[in-house]
Amino acid sequence: MSLLVIVRHGQSEWNLQNRFTGEVDVDLTDTGRKEAHEAGKELKTIKFDYCFTSVLKRAEETLDIILKEINQENIPIKRDKALNERNYGDLQGLNKTETANQYGAGQVAIWRRSYDVRPPGGESLADTAARVIPYYKKEIEPLLTGNVNILIVAHGNSLRALMMHLENISPDEITKIDLPTGQPRLYTFDEDLKIIRVAVYKELDK
Repeated sequence: MSLLVIVRHGQSEWNLQNRFTGEVDVDLTDTGRKEAHEAGKELKTIKFDYCFTSVLKRAEETLDIILKEINQENIPIKRDKALNERNYGDLQGLNKTETANQYGAGQVAIWRRSYDVRPPGGESLADTAARVIPYYKKEIEPLLTGNVNILIVAHGNSLRALMMHLENISPDEITKIDLPTGQPRLYTFDEDLKIIRVAVYKELDK
C-alpha cells in the first residue's frame, strides 16, 4: 500500500486580512506556523519518501516546519509552480468583503466558488485543475506504485482540484468543499492505485 498526504499551508497574512491571495507570495502568520507545527505532530508516525510543494513561500515554509517537526528534513523535495494557488487576477490583494460590497456578494461567490468562471484576469478552478492534474499524473502518481508515502503541501484551490480527481468529485460538489489550513488529508492506495481509505488526521486513531 501507498499513502498520499495533502496539506494546505497554514494561515497566511492575507488569509488573516481576508484578502484574495492567489499567486501573490505572502508570509505565514504566527497562527499559520502553529498550524504547521500541529500538522507535523499529527504526522509523526509516518515515514515519508517524497515531498512536493509549490514555489510560494507560505507552502514552502509550512512544509519546512512539518519536516522539522517529524525529524525528516532530508527527504527529497520537488517544488513546482504547477502546484501554485489559483491566480485570482485583478482580485489579488483586494479585501473580500469590500469586493463583495462593490460587485455584489453573488458575483464574488461565483468568482470564488464556481468551477469554470474566471475572475477578471485570473484562473478558474478548471484552469487550475488543467495544470495540477497533469502534473500529478506525470510526477506523483507513478511514484505511488512503489509502496511509498508522499506528502504534498500546497494551496486551497490547487489541492481542491486534486481532490476532484482523486475522489471523483463533480464540479457542482466541489463548490461546497473547503480545505482547512494546516489539516492533513490522507489517501491510502492499494497496489492497483485504487483509493481504499480517505481520512483527516483526527480520524487516524479510530
